[in-house]
Amino acid sequence: MTEGLESSATLADAATLWELVERRAAATPDTVLLIDEAGRTLTCAEFRDRAERVAAGFAAMGVGAGTRVTWQVPNRFETILASFALARLGAVQNPILHLYRHKEVGYAIGATDAEFVLTPGEWNGFDYTAMATELVGDRDTQVIDIFADLPDADPADLPPAPTDGDEVRWVYFTSGTTSDPKGVRHTDRTLITGANGLAVALDMSPSDVGSIAFPYAHIAGPDYFGTMLLAGFGAVLIEAFAPASAIEAFARNGATMIGGSTAFYQMYLAEQRKTPDTPIVPTLRKMSGGGAPMPPEIYDEIKREFGVKTCHGYGMTECPMIAEGSPHDTDEQLANTVGKPVVGLEVRIVTDDGSVAPAGVDGEVRVKGPMVFRGYTSAEATAEAFDAEGWFRTGDVGHLRPDGHIVLTGRLKDIIIRKGENIAAKEVEDLLYAHPKVGDVAVIGLPDKERGERVCAVVETAEGHEALTFEEMVGYLGEQQLARFKTPEQLEVVAALPRNNTLGKILKFKLREEFGEKAWP
Repeated sequence: MTEGLESSATLADAATLWELVERRAAATPDTVLLIDEAGRTLTCAEFRDRAERVAAGFAAMGVGAGTRVTWQVPNRFETILASFALARLGAVQNPILHLYRHKEVGYAIGATDAEFVLTPGEWNGFDYTAMATELVGDRDTQVIDIFADLPDADPADLPPAPTDGDEVRWVYFTSGTTSDPKGVRHTDRTLITGANGLAVALDMSPSDVGSIAFPYAHIAGPDYFGTMLLAGFGAVLIEAFAPASAIEAFARNGATMIGGSTAFYQMYLAEQRKTPDTPIVPTLRKMSGGGAPMPPEIYDEIKREFGVKTCHGYGMTECPMIAEGSPHDTDEQLANTVGKPVVGLEVRIVTDDGSVAPAGVDGEVRVKGPMVFRGYTSAEATAEAFDAEGWFRTGDVGHLRPDGHIVLTGRLKDIIIRKGENIAAKEVEDLLYAHPKVGDVAVIGLPDKERGERVCAVVETAEGHEALTFEEMVGYLGEQQLARFKTPEQLEVVAALPRNNTLGKILKFKLREEFGEKAWP
């Protein structure tokens, strides 16, 4: 067991996130916890002390236990300090990605009945304070620009920190596509146990330097930061991700682990290929991320071009950590699975008839454990999300291997039913991704009178190559011995696949909207 895991074991029973901060500051006060692109640093003790002063400032403004606070702030020290200051006070936090605008932000403020809204003021050419003020309207809600004026006061008179780790103090909204978002309710304990699962799987130590290149307001924010507190390592915080500048910051600060998601891996590969004979992050030991399944070819490319393993994982807003690859796994396991279920989480695979599937048989992934959310803000949505035995229905399709690793094969809604036969989109995507002309690919099902659904491949062309033709695609998949009925009947080549703005996940519903109405022979 490494020093990092020993630290995790001694801290993971913290009831609240603030208690976790206190324990880490006491254990390793001088360890650097945060580094930003400008070279600022905060040690574990400095972070605790600053966050407590911010908490005192908020308290002077009327923030206390149960106060509802919506915040929409990009990555800076001030963002994480404000969030942990609110945790110190026991406020109910509603983080919103800084990429969202009036519709999503207005809905969140109204749905949570926010008493305070934290903004970055004017940032990256957009006035967040003006938007929040407009959306608040006549509400008795205070808007605070924490980049310009982060609250600060003497913490001597602060009330005791909360001790109940099971009280709901976090509400995250899932992005809605055809309806309003669902509010996902979390506690400090759900976030800590999720973070501990990640810490144990990744086996990080105090000698490591990680990275936060994704928006901290994402559920991955407290998940990853909790991992840092548990294992005792610091991280480079990226305010606005751009591959070249992020890589420079990672290299300058000796990052040993970088990542984010499959889309991030692809951007890192593109940067490394500019100087193939010179490692762009010489101190790198591994990559890690999640957000969407990783094609095996990407694992092979990273191993070949960076010389490190990629520990890819699987989680969602409702359960921040479900499975995670480990640096102790084999290359085959890391390339072809999303790892084993994390410590403390139970996973079962359930088939269409409701039975528990044996190893190797696909079904819906269902989970139960202390890191699973405490239901949605809608009682009706909560009832639909859990089965009769209390297992959360993820909506993901996959199977457990005999070695205990999870293989994801798609979403329940991502299974294409062609003439009564089920086709997993991911199987076809993984094969097509390996074609040299394919930069990225999404396989979708489109309505078809004859087949029920037809299989359509939507492809981005790889840089420096001509577009893939339909005949090339069919011939290639035949060479890969893909069953003929799974081979796409339609090929669409696009300049760029539509993605969300957080982890770069491909938005298949937009592709179905675009190509579902297209005339097809």
